[in-house]
Amino acid sequence: MATMADARDPFAPDGYERLLAIGALLLLVAVAAALVKGYPQWHQVPWEVWPHLLTILLAAGLTPIQLLRRRGDSPHRLLGTVWVLAMIATAAFSFNIRELNHGGLSPIHLLSVITLVLVPFLWWAAKTHRVALHRRLVKGQVTGALLIAGFFTFQFDRLLGHWLFG
Repeated sequence: MATMADARDPFAPDGYERLLAIGALLLLVAVAAALVKGYPQWHQVPWEVWPHLLTILLAAGLTPIQLLRRRGDSPHRLLGTVWVLAMIATAAFSFNIRELNHGGLSPIHLLSVITLVLVPFLWWAAKTHRVALHRRLVKGQVTGALLIAGFFTFQFDRLLGHWLFG
């Protein structure tokens, strides 16, 4: 006899994925609001920050779409590849942003290293149809590299935090 759990679509988003989608949407709104409020100071922002911000906006914007829409089809694969490239670019661009640590790397750059290792691995897991591994890696990357790292960008002594709350 089939149970309700058996009838559930294995590709449907679970509760945590819905929460992550909401978190990514909130991050996207917060970054956009900070950018709007900080517009008069854009000319003072070092050029190295802009590619990082643009790629994180792309990744944050794609995250809720990817987590909530149908999975495994051509649009999911295409948008997933764009998301992977945006996350890799975001992590790589972060190494150019070091002014808070007097030109050195900060502990948050550890997340960038982890991202540069794990994001290609999650892409490989998807390509080789290791769906459970892919989902775990995506959840981990969205939680750590996108949302936790994003939260720390809103500290009052950092650019986005200063713009949003200052």
